[in-house]
Amino acid sequence: MSDDAAQVFCADLVRARDFTAYAASLFVPVEKRRALLALAAFNVEVAQVRDHISQPLPGEIRLQWWRDVLTGTDGGSHDGAQTDTQNDAKANPVAAELLRAVAAGDLTVDTLVRLIDAHVFDVYDDPMPDMAALEAHCRDTSAALYKMRAQILGGTSDDISRLADHAGIAEGLTDIMLALPRHAARRQLYLPGDLIGAHGVVAEEVFLNHASERLDAALAHLRGEALSQLEKAFAMLADVPPAIRMAFLPLVQTKKMLRQLESSKPFAPPLVSRLSTLWTLWRAARSQPFKG
Repeated sequence: MSDDAAQVFCADLVRARDFTAYAASLFVPVEKRRALLALAAFNVEVAQVRDHISQPLPGEIRLQWWRDVLTGTDGGSHDGAQTDTQNDAKANPVAAELLRAVAAGDLTVDTLVRLIDAHVFDVYDDPMPDMAALEAHCRDTSAALYKMRAQILGGTSDDISRLADHAGIAEGLTDIMLALPRHAARRQLYLPGDLIGAHGVVAEEVFLNHASERLDAALAHLRGEALSQLEKAFAMLADVPPAIRMAFLPLVQTKKMLRQLESSKPFAPPLVSRLSTLWTLWRAARSQPFKG
C-alpha cells in the first residue's frame, strides 16, 4: 500500500471508530494531522481488540504483534534479517503510519508499549481491584494519548505531563461510565472494587443491567472524581500555548459527556451525533482558551 493510501486508510478508520479524535485533528496544522491520525488509528486497533475476540489468547497475540512492530523484534530473526513482523508492518497501513510517526521523532516507543500492556487487562474478565489501579490504567491509556498528542504539537514539559494525567483520568473515568452497558454485556467490570464495595454494589447485578440506588451512588462518586480531574485540567490549560492546547481539544467533549451522564440512566448512557461533536469542538477551538 502506498504512503498516501495508508494515510487515507488511517483517517477513514479513525473517522469511523473514534470520531472525536478525528474531528479534533481537523483543528491542528495539516503537517501535524498525519501523526495525530496515525496515533489515533493505532489506539483504535489496540483499545478495541476485545471487540473482535471471543477468547483472551487471540487478543494477547494481537497485542504482542503490536509490541513486536514497535520494538522491531518477533523472537525469530537473526543475522540482521527482516522479521516476519517487520514485513507484516510494511503491509499494514496503521503500522506503517505509526512507524512513520515514530521515526519522525513525534512519538516514543516506551509510552506506546506501556499503552499496549495496559490493554492486556481488556482481553480478560478480571475485576478492576481499586481506584488506584483504575487511575493507573487511565494514565497508561488516555493520559498517554494526551501526552503524545501534545508531543506531536511541540509540548513536552513536566507541566504538560501533569495536565495530560488530569485530562486522561477525567476522560478515562467518563469513558468507563459511557461503556458500562457494553462492558456488562460481556461480564466485564471496570468500576473499581473498593468503590462498589463501599456502596454495596453487587457485580452480578451490574451484569444483569439491574439499576439500583447503590449503583447510582457509586457512579455519582465516580463522576465526582472525573469532574475533579477535569477542573484541574481546564485550570492548567489556560497557561498552555494555543498551538499545544489543541492537543487537549477532545477534553471539551469529555466535559459535555460528563455533564450529560448526570441525568442519564446507568445502562442508557447519552448518545451524541457526529454533527454535535463537530460543533462542540469547532466552537471550543474558536474560543481559546476553550472551556467547553
